Amino acid sequence: MSGAFEMLRIANTGLGAHQTWLDALGGNIANINTVRSMNDSAYQAKFVVFQPRQDGGVDVAGFAESSAEGRVTSMPDNPLADADGYVRAPDVDMSSEMSQLIMAQRGYQSSVQVTKTAQDTYNAALSIGEGK
Repeated sequence: MSGAFEMLRIANTGLGAHQTWLDALGGNIANINTVRSMNDSAYQAKFVVFQPRQDGGVDVAGFAESSAEGRVTSMPDNPLADADGYVRAPDVDMSSEMSQLIMAQRGYQSSVQVTKTAQDTYNAALSIGEGK
């Protein structure tokens, strides 16, 4: 029975970690076109830092951020543009964010499946104990 509980515990850490990763990616994608004046910092993309646990699970150790300098982009019609027509855009690559989004979704789905399998194992063990 402890095997099912161990699977549930480890899968739960995976669910939490992948949900945090999905949230960070969602914020990065939502702000990919956010521009700011040259006097301000660019939107800084968030990157989740994971840490393995001794018991086989995973924790979110913290977050790293992209450069506050971002990319200098010419947008002379933007009201935030400086006298030369430049604004700061985030240094976020949509292709990379989408690739990571797919990996995070698949990891989350895998953790859900492990949770379901552990629940099925637990329920099967209970039904054996009930003589069914």
